[in-house]
Amino acid sequence: MNIYNFQKNIISAIRGWSKEMGILSVLCLLCALCVSCDHIDEDERLIYVKPAAIGRSVLIEDFTGQNCLNCPTATQIIAELQESYGHENVVAVAIHSGDFGYMRGDRSRPYPLTTDMGDAYFNHWGLSSQPVGIVNRQGASDYASWGTQVFEQLQQTARVDMRVLTAYNSESRQIDITVYSMGMDGSVSGKLQVWLTEDGITEGQRMPDGVWNREYTHNHVFRDAVNGEWGTDFSIEEGYVQEETFSYTIPEDKDWKPENMHIVAFVYSDKGVEQVTEKEVVGSEDVME
Repeated sequence: MNIYNFQKNIISAIRGWSKEMGILSVLCLLCALCVSCDHIDEDERLIYVKPAAIGRSVLIEDFTGQNCLNCPTATQIIAELQESYGHENVVAVAIHSGDFGYMRGDRSRPYPLTTDMGDAYFNHWGLSSQPVGIVNRQGASDYASWGTQVFEQLQQTARVDMRVLTAYNSESRQIDITVYSMGMDGSVSGKLQVWLTEDGITEGQRMPDGVWNREYTHNHVFRDAVNGEWGTDFSIEEGYVQEETFSYTIPEDKDWKPENMHIVAFVYSDKGVEQVTEKEVVGSEDVME
């Protein structure tokens, strides 16, 4: 059995340990085992076992705006879905964009949470109303259908498993990000996208009754893309583990609070979102759970 097959077999055998040990420990163990594989007799070596199936997490891209009457209702739906299924299984990103992201629709007067990149996504998907969401990139939909879509997507198995490790330097305001991926089923080719989001932002919001709430708390707000508007090329084969590293420096003119920020990483292909994961920016450098 060659090194490639032996490595794949060991990954499958120890995958169940990863939650306790962390992927970094798993990788170290792999290295040690692969180095020593020449001492194992051919008839005593392990046979490749396909990685155990894992569930697919769900990404909700919530296209919203501070002047959108019904957007707080959509936000509540997301909160209920995360409460039901877990934040680790339902990852949401609030992308402020579209006409409701501007004061009276005046494109020269964006609200504070609106971004040019958010508008680029809004226009790319051909959206025309808000609130509107895209669940695992299976097409635009109204929030009334998100519950059904999320449930259906959670029943799917993932072809890729992902973990994220971050380290934040408070002096330089730099975030170092490592994305670990494991091929779970066949080969996957597409894009790896890494986004930066922020919770706990107090900003104005038009409420369903028409009142402007100056003290509304906005969560999982899209701030920026770490690796470009549409991500970077990605491919992986079943049984392989790979890592990709990125760095992002929070601009000095931004009052973003790192302790409230998350990295959202996902792989997408022509089939939609293959897998998504989320990790806090501050406090996650010690271990990957």
